[in-house]
Amino acid sequence: QVQLMESGGGSVQAGGSLRLSCVASGYRYSRYCMAWFRQAPGKERERVATLSNNGRTSSEDSVKGRFTISEDNAKNTLYLEMNSLKPEDTAMYYCAAGPLATDCRRVVFGVWGQGTQVTVSL
Repeated sequence: QVQLMESGGGSVQAGGSLRLSCVASGYRYSRYCMAWFRQAPGKERERVATLSNNGRTSSEDSVKGRFTISEDNAKNTLYLEMNSLKPEDTAMYYCAAGPLATDCRRVVFGVWGQGTQVTVSL
């Protein structure tokens, strides 16, 4: 059974940093597109960043230059390094896995973690 487990969320002041982790189990991690999504209260879920098995990454304009997606294949772990956090980054952050593709931004992600809360205050 495929499982994703996020951790690393918390409360920080604006300008601070956090690193989210997502441990994958139950499948061959390197054969999937991986991504981070977030959902703020009252808003739709939005994609934050993606990572393919060839190392290609993408990130949305709202986080470009501040957030970095990466992985440790030996640990089956996906990361999201978040710097220069803003109050508008406050959301529940989810890790997701989807079928391998040349462009992970076009993938429908079918496996989700339970989420980790990030709260950024002024």
